[in-house]
Amino acid sequence: MRIIPAIDIIEGKCVRLSKGDYSTKKIYNENPLEVAKEFEASGIQYLHLVDLDGAKSKHIVNHGILEQIALKTSLKVDFGGGLKTDDDLRIAFESGANQITGGSIAVKNPDVFKNWLQQYGTDKIILGADANNEKIAVSGWLEESDEELIPFIQQYQKEGVQYIICTDISKDGMLEGPSFDLYDKIIKQCNNNSTIKLIASGGISTFDELPKLKEMGCEGTIIGKAIYEGRISMKQLEGFILNN
Repeated sequence: MRIIPAIDIIEGKCVRLSKGDYSTKKIYNENPLEVAKEFEASGIQYLHLVDLDGAKSKHIVNHGILEQIALKTSLKVDFGGGLKTDDDLRIAFESGANQITGGSIAVKNPDVFKNWLQQYGTDKIILGADANNEKIAVSGWLEESDEELIPFIQQYQKEGVQYIICTDISKDGMLEGPSFDLYDKIIKQCNNNSTIKLIASGGISTFDELPKLKEMGCEGTIIGKAIYEGRISMKQLEGFILNN
């Protein structure tokens, strides 16, 4: 299972929110590149970079930070937040993204998202399936859609989607543990058509949760606040990576 630390960006700074609420913003570092280099030094190979300004303004904003991290580290970056047009996607990949995550676009403009899958390949495009009460949320989680989570994932599996990031918004940034039951349900109900690569996100609070997610069949897990608040140490993550 891949360990994928998260860096969320607002106004060029590394921040975390609780349940996606912008009013709960807490700044952890003024320099996201510094944070990315610390991850790299601990043996981390992957990074989940979220442009929260982009998610709110509905177009890519912090691509300069993506470019810095891609140029000055060897981290494989998946980038999301505000990717709405072919031009946004082009900028993200030209700025060094290894993969991109599309969430709102997959709900609001499925034809564009399906075109991205065809144009760039299913190994480059991640489906962002972020949900509240198993309903897909969009626009930086500021809106809830009518889309049911499991049918939404299954629908895109038919289009060839492999990678899925699922965040239970009620857990995100709360340090109360991830949604094990939800991930178990997704893996059991969505592995009939094709094997999905499910990346768990939201609520990770202790190191002991990681082996459990791995055992369930998660392909990766995104960790944010637990690292920044010192609940999980980089040394623990380094050990997990070496032993898995």
